[in-house]
Amino acid sequence: MQQRAENTRQAVLMGAAVSFEKFGFWPASLPTIRAHAVSPKGAMYFHFSSKEELAHAVIDAQHHMAMDGLRAIIDDVPVALDALILASQEMARQLVVEPIARGGMRLTLEIGSIRGPVQRPYLDWIESIRVLAERAAREGDLIEGVDVDALARFVVGAFTGVQTLSDVLYSRSDLYARLTEMWRLLLPAIAAPHALDRVRALADGEPRKGTEPVT
Repeated sequence: MQQRAENTRQAVLMGAAVSFEKFGFWPASLPTIRAHAVSPKGAMYFHFSSKEELAHAVIDAQHHMAMDGLRAIIDDVPVALDALILASQEMARQLVVEPIARGGMRLTLEIGSIRGPVQRPYLDWIESIRVLAERAAREGDLIEGVDVDALARFVVGAFTGVQTLSDVLYSRSDLYARLTEMWRLLLPAIAAPHALDRVRALADGEPRKGTEPVT
């Protein structure tokens, strides 16, 4: 019974993410969310008392997905600057292929403009990038004197702008290429000479299999 309830909750969340991504917070209706979730009305209200609670649940799910992806990369990649680049690529992958990520990202911006800023995902992402940048400095892969706090804020801000523009213009079908451009411009300003060719090649890497843009 617990597993069935969790499966139903996840189905509702997925349907909500698809609806919110397609219509936005205000136009999305509970009937359209139920239709995308293929779940009965009672099941939705058993788990969520309102559309706003459901929207914040999608934002939380997207945030957990992003942080889980980041932690997995940090665990697997011992070199901090490499991990930083791969983390941005993982975030891009999620936005291309994961409905929860796309719905949560749209909601973060829309609800923030109406209800007040949704800050936690950005603050957690900035702090995670700052920690990686500090490690990269200790490992000697950053140019001496790079301000790691400023770098963390810039990477998150630049990624947010890159993915937003990619979404508006091309429904994120060009996101991988635009992210590569971002790193090509940034890396010469921050990477130590001995690390530059390595991290450039990493930033130029092809997306992993199974990360094709959704059309």
